[in-house]
Amino acid sequence: MSRHFTTDDGLNIAYEDTGAGLPLLCLAGLTRNMADFEPVARDFAHRARVIRMDYRGRGQSDHDPDYMNYSIARESTDALQLLDHLGIRRAAILGTSRGGLIAMALAPTCRDRLLGVCLNDIGPEIAQEGIAYIMTYLGQCPAWTTYDAGATGLMETNARSFPGVPQAYWRRHAERIWRQEDDGLYLRYDARLRQAILEQSATGEIPDLWPLFDALDGVPLGLIHGVNSDLLTAGTVARMRARRPDMLYAAVPDRGHVPFLDEPQAQQVLSEFLDRVAAGLATGGAATEASAGAGSLR
Repeated sequence: MSRHFTTDDGLNIAYEDTGAGLPLLCLAGLTRNMADFEPVARDFAHRARVIRMDYRGRGQSDHDPDYMNYSIARESTDALQLLDHLGIRRAAILGTSRGGLIAMALAPTCRDRLLGVCLNDIGPEIAQEGIAYIMTYLGQCPAWTTYDAGATGLMETNARSFPGVPQAYWRRHAERIWRQEDDGLYLRYDARLRQAILEQSATGEIPDLWPLFDALDGVPLGLIHGVNSDLLTAGTVARMRARRPDMLYAAVPDRGHVPFLDEPQAQQVLSEFLDRVAAGLATGGAATEASAGAGSLR
């Protein structure tokens, strides 16, 4: 069952806290919610404290009266306030898409809070093709009116980037991203998120995210890449790996943006990432503080 905490500006943010041990904070994509990390909670809670949250305006969290607070800066603050609420000084982050950008944004100023970062199909360069596709559906309720119809539609729409994924899986995915009402399917996020993105990008300037990625130097790092992704290109992956030869890497076949995190390749990198973070805690100078926080708060 989800819990809630209150941010410093008065919003109730939903989260779930499963397992015990090394804290792993799971941060979802732009329009998504904590349900995306069900495979992680299911398969890794025996070896990590899996913490999932819904950003403001998503899932079970409050919508913000000011939609401009749907920003990476504010969502980064909310993530840190959740850790503070739980009494966790340092955590590893598994960031899907937007969640990975939040993790990178924390690196220059809050690196001491990061035990490690695992990025799910995101990097310092974001392909315009992927952004354009996101804008075709962002803030728009689907045309389908039932979960079954939505599952069929998702399977057909994603046939090229996610070949072979059965309709039953898309049915579960539809339940995660939409809610069923008598008259159709509705978004599980505030539709004004679209306006926030449009206004925040109105300058047309594309920020250089490579310094944020480089600020993760020395932090255990992993990357899960959907081979068919339209947001993270093979070229960007190659540049990331050249800058961080120690970065754990998984190329997930038959997946676009984003892998579901139940794939063998994704789970192998997650397993190795947790091993690497745990090894760093066992030998690092800050091990006592971090491991005490991870183990004493359940």
